[in-house]
Amino acid sequence: MEPLTLITDRLVLRPFEPSDAAAVHAACQEPDIPRWTSVPSPYGLQDAERFVGSASSEGWRDDTTYGFAVTAKADGSLVGAMALVRLAQLRTPERQAELGYWTTKEHRGQGYTVEAARAVVRWAFRDLGVERLEWLAEAGNHGSRAVARKVGFRMEGTLRARLLHEGTRRDCWIGSLLPSDLPEPPGAARTAAGDTTPYLPYPG
Repeated sequence: MEPLTLITDRLVLRPFEPSDAAAVHAACQEPDIPRWTSVPSPYGLQDAERFVGSASSEGWRDDTTYGFAVTAKADGSLVGAMALVRLAQLRTPERQAELGYWTTKEHRGQGYTVEAARAVVRWAFRDLGVERLEWLAEAGNHGSRAVARKVGFRMEGTLRARLLHEGTRRDCWIGSLLPSDLPEPPGAARTAAGDTTPYLPYPG
């Protein structure tokens, strides 16, 4: 997949660049990011340089992770990171992916992550043909779950011992989002229409 840029009212979602290393490093010093995500802890400048310099671009090239730097349109500051991950089933009959994200401390509570997520999920459904998008977070990550709910994810329960974090198995929450869960904007056309797998929900 060739990297691309998505634009919303307040944000620019673009591929990470080497110049983002300092901002990513600074963001990941805030304890909540290593606590609730898989970034290394402690998080050094070399970790950030590796991420923005090679890991992010390799994810696009290898179709393993489609990652975006979420930046403010007004001043270009880093708001957070967002990605489609676990893409092994993206181009199989399952047509699934997972949405992950983190937000810098100073930009939380302003609706930026919800705004960015809505842009990414619509792109995933319309352009990539995703038919089921999942969200997972360690149980107790109420901030991430609040964002997922606002985007439209339906909570499906708790998976026991699903995550491995710092050598310990942890429970995680899981939610899902289907194309039919989101209303289409006026005049929008889904590029994947006509080539979707029928869905037969359980009536019970």
